[in-house]
Amino acid sequence: MLGSEVTIQQISANESALWDEYVQQHVEHSPYHLFSWLAAVELAYSHQVYYFVAKQDSVIVGILPLVNIRIPLKGSSLCSLPFCDVGGCLADNDEIKNLLEANAVNLKSKLQSKSIEYRERTQISNKAQFEGKKVSMLLPLPATSDELFAGFKSKLRSQIRKAEKNGLTYELGISQKFIDEFYAVFSENMHRLGSPVHSKKWIESICKQYNNQCIIAIVRLDNVAVGAGIVLFTDQKACIPWASTRAEYNRLSPNMMLYWELLKFVTDKGCTEFDFGRSTFNEGTYRFKQQWGAEPILLEWREDPLNQLNENTKSNTFSVRAIIENIWKKLPLSLVNIIGPLIRKYITL
Repeated sequence: MLGSEVTIQQISANESALWDEYVQQHVEHSPYHLFSWLAAVELAYSHQVYYFVAKQDSVIVGILPLVNIRIPLKGSSLCSLPFCDVGGCLADNDEIKNLLEANAVNLKSKLQSKSIEYRERTQISNKAQFEGKKVSMLLPLPATSDELFAGFKSKLRSQIRKAEKNGLTYELGISQKFIDEFYAVFSENMHRLGSPVHSKKWIESICKQYNNQCIIAIVRLDNVAVGAGIVLFTDQKACIPWASTRAEYNRLSPNMMLYWELLKFVTDKGCTEFDFGRSTFNEGTYRFKQQWGAEPILLEWREDPLNQLNENTKSNTFSVRAIIENIWKKLPLSLVNIIGPLIRKYITL
């Protein structure tokens, strides 16, 4: 039984410290659960955000972050959380989680939203069940970066040193200079992949809201930025939502320096887990992350059963997406950097 009554309410920015305190003590939290993520969504993209908490005896015993994505002429849907891999409830027990999700259903009805999506992880030991599915790649971190480096296989250590021998350098920071350099590499890479890019305002909002819980790494050849990545972190956990390199420099291994310096930074800050992000099991990016020692955890993005797309609809969607990607790659970078953010704010991936 729950004991004394549990109430569900919204909180505002003046209670953000209490929200973050609860998040960081919960074993299943991610940096995306911090108050800052929703605050950045609201600041950059003006989506309506909801900070729901469950309280018992005036103490927070559960949280549920939600974003209402309202697409013109298509209606709205609720997501926990958009633009990242992991969200959903954090709660002291399943009963409290059920109360928070029941409250979300009431909100969905009130807003006349089409669906609610929860982005969660599922612990399973049989890797045969991972085939063809999306996974998070998580790396446990030791006490020091020296221990981390010593634990790498000799081939990986050689690849990291190769980047240094090729004349690459790195710098860490969070100022506008770093944001500008990051965005130049990031937007170019998204164009190459045929994907609409986030707005620069979104990246600026992330850095503003996370502040000292965020770092940007820039890898350079001479004075040219050839690789860039952003890491978000709590006291225990770190994640890398975006990392990019310029393809013409990949032979110099900028991605190896980029990931190593970020791993080194968060390890020495005391983080005990690094989230390399979403990959398809056994495909290219999965194998890149696996070489660092990361292990897969199945991602489960679940919706209200009545609102799930049937397989034919999914297949048609992916076919159209491939056509659009090919067209997008052929458009000028200057144009897609204007159009892309107008579209990207409605794409929750």
